Amino acid sequence: MTAKSPRLMLPGLREVYEAYVRAADELPALPGALQAEVWTSAQLGALEAAAPDLRGRRAALADLMMSLRAAGTPGAYAFLRVLEAIGPVEGRRAAGKAADGVRNLAEPAWLSALGKVTPSQVWLIQEGPLDGDRLICEFRYEGGGDLHALAVRLAHGDVPSEIVVVGEVPALMAAARQAMQAELCVVQPYDPKAVGGRLRAALDTPGGLPRDCYPALAIARHRAAALPGG
Repeated sequence: MTAKSPRLMLPGLREVYEAYVRAADELPALPGALQAEVWTSAQLGALEAAAPDLRGRRAALADLMMSLRAAGTPGAYAFLRVLEAIGPVEGRRAAGKAADGVRNLAEPAWLSALGKVTPSQVWLIQEGPLDGDRLICEFRYEGGGDLHALAVRLAHGDVPSEIVVVGEVPALMAAARQAMQAELCVVQPYDPKAVGGRLRAALDTPGGLPRDCYPALAIARHRAAALPGG
């Protein structure tokens, strides 16, 4: 750490927060907002997966933001700005204030694009009665660039079993259409408003999610909130 260590609610996790600060050094060099959001979502996913409950998660998030501000590095600053854009709703304002306290740092070129996405097409892929529904939600950043998709597989009871952020959307949809022609699945447009409500409920499923879902969970919640009706 480059500054005096802050007082923490969970001091036993100080080394964990310091590891996050060190890892953030790679963040400013990432090529775009999507990569930065995916990276940050993975860090948040690890934090949430390890938290015993909502209270513990919020305490750890608050400690992490204080540790990032105290570090004052370019990576810590960028981490706070991504948290402000796509982090848990209850912590975004605090992340912004913490970032405002870090001065005189060069900002990544992608900083102004963070979180500014517009939903596009939404698809429902059904592969079989036991496989659940796979929802493919396309998004673009302001200006129409960086097409990407949130792909969520919902098992019985609309519990997420897989959450993936896809950068190569045309390739994904081409593969889905080939599978449909081979009668391996059904691909059809889905009402964005209907899928928005369905996803928002599914991503806040009580009792936790499969561990593999956590790395993309923060960005998935952000994208679900951007769908109509959010």
